[in-house]
Amino acid sequence: MRRLRRLTSGRGEDGGARTGRRRGATPKVVALGGGQGLSASLTALRRITGDLTAVVTVADDGGSSGRLREELGVLPPGDLRKALAALCGDDDWGQTWARVIQHRFQSAGDLHEHAVGNLLIVALWEQLGDPVQALDLVGKLLGAQGRVLPMSAVPLELQALVKGHDPARPEDVDTVRGQATVALTPGEVLSVQVVPSDPPAVPEAVAAVLDADWVVLGPGSWFSSVIPHLLVPELLDALMVTKARRVLSLNLAPQPGETEGFSPQRHLEVLARHAPKLALDVVLADEAAVPDRESLADAAKRFGAAVELAPVARQDGSPKHDPELLAAAYDRIFRMHGRIGPWR
Repeated sequence: MRRLRRLTSGRGEDGGARTGRRRGATPKVVALGGGQGLSASLTALRRITGDLTAVVTVADDGGSSGRLREELGVLPPGDLRKALAALCGDDDWGQTWARVIQHRFQSAGDLHEHAVGNLLIVALWEQLGDPVQALDLVGKLLGAQGRVLPMSAVPLELQALVKGHDPARPEDVDTVRGQATVALTPGEVLSVQVVPSDPPAVPEAVAAVLDADWVVLGPGSWFSSVIPHLLVPELLDALMVTKARRVLSLNLAPQPGETEGFSPQRHLEVLARHAPKLALDVVLADEAAVPDRESLADAAKRFGAAVELAPVARQDGSPKHDPELLAAAYDRIFRMHGRIGPWR
């Protein structure tokens, strides 16, 4: 029998929302990704655990991050900033700082479109000379409910093999370089790689994965935010040997350009091509976004994973996750598939 389950909205028997806490103990959770997908996951996860670490891609080369990366030779700070903003609390302090670091200058000069948080992060990198220490300090300033780490110690370049990148040559395969270009490329993305091909992982990120109870991968831009984590050898090794349980959170809809026309199961197929030995425990998908449940269950079976279906989308019809619904889904998964007894 295929392992396919439907999650409810995550309400307890008494009608109250589940908190994810077990008598004061919470699971150690590591979330991997980048951009808006990771932000959605973190906004949900901080509602159910007090022990949360984000491991963030560092291949961005567009916008403010790309300019700072090119000019100063630093890691691109944008996805790190977004993760920190997502970890800010819902009180006035947290929400004020979240708005401040996300604020972009509008001008006719060099500051145009630079994000305040990007400049703050880079300034602390230059002051302290330690990216991890600087991010911890920014998190402390913001009152972030978790820790943010880069996945690699060096900025990465994303390269993709794309079929039909040039519409005039629909059968040709070209190499497309740069995360910003890959994310919007016409044609079919066949595979991605990073340069350098053997980038050093941040030791704290590897340690967090090895020490976790749960690792959450996705949602997010599949080829430019999710799969790159599997291209850092030390990080992939940690994902394969960790005793943590692993959940893959699927997107609500294909992304124009990068995954145009992809079914939920095709997302799993391309993931398997990039990390054929990776095992998963759970694949989480929105129940309304899965037209062929048997095919998704078959694709998940290749990873050894069960499929869990839950209503996790906003009710306004946009392809965005609802933080409360996603939190309820994660909480139920942690309880149903987690360890027996209190965490730790």
